[in-house]
Amino acid sequence: MEVFRDSLWTDSDMGTHSRPNEAWPPLADFTGLGHWGRGRDVEGKRRQVCNRTLIPLFDEDTGLIVLAGLGDTVMDCFEVSSSEPFLSPVSHCLVDNPTRGAAVVPKLSLDVMSCEVMRVLQLTDGCIVPVSYQVPRKRSGQEFHDDLFPDTVGATPSMSAEEWWQGGNKQVEKVSINPDRQPKPKASTVKQMPAKKEVVSVGSKEDPARGCSTSSSPLTTPSSSAEPSRSPSSNSGLSSGFLPSPSANQSAKAIQSLMGPTSKFRHIQGAVMHRDTHITNIRGLNLTTPGECDGFCVNRQRLAVPLAISGGQIAIFERSQPGRQPDTNLPTIQNSVNVADFSWDPFDTHRLVVAGDDAKIRVWQVPEGGLKETLTEPELILQGHTEKIYSIKCHPLASGLLVSSSYDLTVRLWNLESGEQVKILTGHQEQVFSMAWSPDGKLLATVCKDGKVRIYDPRKSTAPVQEGPGPDGPRGARILWVCEGKYLLVSGFDSRSDRLLCLYSADSLSSGAFASTQVDVSPSTLIPFYDPDNSVVILTGKGDTRVHVYEIVTEEPYFMECSSFRVSRAAEGLGLSPKD
Repeated sequence: MEVFRDSLWTDSDMGTHSRPNEAWPPLADFTGLGHWGRGRDVEGKRRQVCNRTLIPLFDEDTGLIVLAGLGDTVMDCFEVSSSEPFLSPVSHCLVDNPTRGAAVVPKLSLDVMSCEVMRVLQLTDGCIVPVSYQVPRKRSGQEFHDDLFPDTVGATPSMSAEEWWQGGNKQVEKVSINPDRQPKPKASTVKQMPAKKEVVSVGSKEDPARGCSTSSSPLTTPSSSAEPSRSPSSNSGLSSGFLPSPSANQSAKAIQSLMGPTSKFRHIQGAVMHRDTHITNIRGLNLTTPGECDGFCVNRQRLAVPLAISGGQIAIFERSQPGRQPDTNLPTIQNSVNVADFSWDPFDTHRLVVAGDDAKIRVWQVPEGGLKETLTEPELILQGHTEKIYSIKCHPLASGLLVSSSYDLTVRLWNLESGEQVKILTGHQEQVFSMAWSPDGKLLATVCKDGKVRIYDPRKSTAPVQEGPGPDGPRGARILWVCEGKYLLVSGFDSRSDRLLCLYSADSLSSGAFASTQVDVSPSTLIPFYDPDNSVVILTGKGDTRVHVYEIVTEEPYFMECSSFRVSRAAEGLGLSPKD
């Protein structure tokens, strides 16, 4: 795989845990834990000296995880496999600026004809840096590769908040990413900018994409001389497309028995995209957003970036209008109080939800074409929390449904259409570090400072339906669902404050993490971004210059380490661009 990096100036039965070496200088250990011997290390790898929190970014389709530390200038990509060497480095990318944050670009925005499977946006002190992940193919740019791009979740909600409360569990309809199957848009405000990409050759062959599968790719080594052949009967998702001949399969299996499985993304590299795509001259970036906040967020049309200006101001940048921003008179959204967290509505690219230090949630409507003047009056204000808010999350399936956590130790659900508070979830004893909705929209998972991971079914009970031990450290954590909701991936710290990745079974939280891996040593929490289509997670932390990538599979070694990469300046945020 190849990675392209451009600048915009300004989950299974086994997991991994990260724990730095006690020796000096601090070295990061990557360790996989076997399913049949919980707590027993089956594979460990040394990483670089680091003392910052890693942000994990995961892609479900590809099973890769990218790790980037806050303040680091590197991004590492890893693939986790089911046999030795278990954790395989794919890419180690140097970037220009330290990482301050990260976000994921939606899949329908990707350049699929160039075999771009993921794009991460890195926030630095003065710029936003898109990092593109591409798989080299012989006919790249000429034909669509079905094996790399299964149907992905669309942008149309499957139901309303009221339908969800009444027991509905409809899934968001999946859509094809194939450009030939896309309906002609009625109107588009996003212009796809041409990008001159610096390609780093990796010399890998085509191999079937696997996502969160139970078997590894048959093409694990360049020593196989058989060329893949087209299978006329293949018609299923990631397993379709180019398949090796029987002799190639036998050769690959023989090699795998000796070398173990590897990820098709193991050769990911990074390259800066053309400067024409950069958003430059972003002044006054807020570098002190709370640890529960990603630092900035992105949707199909625009970016939201917090500014270190009184009044809790947020700048909005149109992705279709790159270039140098004005030195003065930049229109913003004024919240009147410090911003705690903010998020785009996944089904409305104009609606931005902002949580403030005053325990209020403000809902803003960005005009068509972007901000032309400063907004001071929100469309709606949600009130109910009695203390400062930690974080907010929109429901992935139902429109107008929001969840928030607060210093008052409650988690509350809101109706964004009426502004009403509809339910209060209880059971947390200390600060809620992170929340995540399950892919099917039924369950809500939380990780808390009291060292517990909890799962709620909000329509049935205000108390958790499951509870289990979480990361030991009290410094922060992130949680997300992987592998179609079967597992929970938690990014946190161990008792020695080393950055750690843990994997939990969603059906048996009380058993604790069945797999974990050490990442490195860093004070910032790794923020994970997961691509369910490719089963890849990308991680980086605020202030990091390194991004880590893992592919997650449903059998040992579960985490396949891919190549990480570095940025030249510390990132303040990272985001994956939507694929649509």
